[in-house]
Amino acid sequence: MKFLLATKVGMTQLFKEDGTVVPVSLVQVQPNTVVQVKTKDKDGYEAVQLGMGTKKKLTKAEKGHRKNLGNFAVLREFTSVGELKVGDTLDASVFAEGDTVKVAGSSKGKGFQGVVKRHGFHGMPASHGHHSVMRHAGSIGQRFPQHTLKGMRMAGRMGGVAKSVRGLKVVKIDAEHGLMAIKGAIPGNNGSVVTITSQ
Repeated sequence: MKFLLATKVGMTQLFKEDGTVVPVSLVQVQPNTVVQVKTKDKDGYEAVQLGMGTKKKLTKAEKGHRKNLGNFAVLREFTSVGELKVGDTLDASVFAEGDTVKVAGSSKGKGFQGVVKRHGFHGMPASHGHHSVMRHAGSIGQRFPQHTLKGMRMAGRMGGVAKSVRGLKVVKIDAEHGLMAIKGAIPGNNGSVVTITSQ
């Protein structure tokens, strides 16, 4: 299994030799360092923890966990049974062009939103006395059991949740500059951290 931590740069497009346009998401892959290797005997499962980026201030506990390998800003764990050791580094060359990957990240946070934007409600008619209620939710219908049922579609905070997109293709890799072009859209704002795993 292949895996990497990366930062989303944004979207652009590439042109194939036949002139076909391919929409791609660019990700920046900084060197990923193996911070911890978990084993079945010690931890109950097998996994690898990668670190990426830099952080100005670390607590003593954080410094001890990172074993003076670096002031990593981001740590993520991947289920793996590979031959990696603490201190090993990974870069964009882990993947190859044509690989199928899953990209996971945190979706764009949109703040507190109403039902029209959050759930796609059509709203009230825009005529015949419907003044200033066009984007309201309307009745939520609880005569019995006298309380709002869980899962009722209402206004609330939207976005900012974990999302993953499967079946994406790696179109191009520039290992020298640490850039990967992945076909299609991936979750998150530009500059946000994403995890890339092989499928």
